[in-house]
Amino acid sequence: MPTKKRFFSTMMLALTGCVTKFGLAAKAKPAGQTLYQAGSQKSFKGPEAYFTGEVRVDIIFPGNETAHYSGAYVTFQPGARTAWHLHPAGQHMVVTSGVALTGTRDGKVIEFNVGDAVWCPPNIDHWHGATPDEQMTHLVITGSLDDQNVVWKEKVSDAQYYASRQTKEKSSINVDALTAKQQSIVPIAAFTASGDLERLNKAIKAGLNAGLSVNEIKEIQIHLYAYAGFPRALNGLATLMTVLDERKAEGIQDEAGKSASSLLTDKSSTELGKEVQTRLVGRPVSGPLFDFAPDINRLLQSHLFGDLFTRGILDDQSREIATLSALASIDGVDSQLKAHVGIASNVGLTQNELTALVTVLKETVGKQEGGRAEQALMAVLSNRSKNP
Repeated sequence: MPTKKRFFSTMMLALTGCVTKFGLAAKAKPAGQTLYQAGSQKSFKGPEAYFTGEVRVDIIFPGNETAHYSGAYVTFQPGARTAWHLHPAGQHMVVTSGVALTGTRDGKVIEFNVGDAVWCPPNIDHWHGATPDEQMTHLVITGSLDDQNVVWKEKVSDAQYYASRQTKEKSSINVDALTAKQQSIVPIAAFTASGDLERLNKAIKAGLNAGLSVNEIKEIQIHLYAYAGFPRALNGLATLMTVLDERKAEGIQDEAGKSASSLLTDKSSTELGKEVQTRLVGRPVSGPLFDFAPDINRLLQSHLFGDLFTRGILDDQSREIATLSALASIDGVDSQLKAHVGIASNVGLTQNELTALVTVLKETVGKQEGGRAEQALMAVLSNRSKNP
């Protein structure tokens, strides 16, 4: 039988709920508000007896005689997790960075992302921690019952922890409809568009390891300036430079790959771009917006379709994978996202490949981004079924 352990010191109680022993004396009059300045509470390493891997606890606020709950940020390095435990009064967990896992004795594991919250009811054995390949921080708000906020049990074994990942992978939609290189484009484009340079750094390394050349990754970011803006594209290129310098220092020589092609044509960029735009969209592009501002379509034709899409290095399918991944990572561009689902189909990406792209977005970037792409795909498919 697992032994029950109770924390009596403020620091140990703070570890999973920051609950101090409540005072019983009534105050003569209500006290004023209390400010807990950032960094003013204790921070410490998670004890080895209750955690596997490297864990840091940053207390936010303690409990008191009125509010029998408290809060802390807990940061897990890749692969780190708690031991099995339960909370007599339950606990809320909210992810603030990375991707969190929490599992129960029945083998069920919940994976949740930034902004997602999980409520763990009282007296349920569970564990929580990071994925094997990414740091995670969550906010925990833990209740206390009879001055007790946690009952610790045995550690989660490596077999139990990694079994949760194997189960997830088996239940996932098959992403092999996309090649490894195509899959690696998804997070590179998404993090370039969102400006998440820390995760972009990791995605670029994974892309290089998957076989993307240096120039292919450069081209993803050059392509995306038309969709996410120059600042994001320039920051993405700077991140690529940093990664290459790090890998060079480690003795890794990455393949440069093909350079941009020089078109042998007597057509202007606008003429060529109009042809490319018509081919990608499936018809000549017109409408009230372009009637209102014809210059924007001329610029799209000359620069985006005439200059960028004709550079080579990336084929049309790869450019659309990058575009969809970027647009799914930007707020308020649902109409453009739907339009590019149609363009992606026109350049040869199948429904299975687009579904795989959605899954890769969910698994490597986030549920919100994957959900946007999924809604756009469903809307386009629904419209086609009504108007075959």
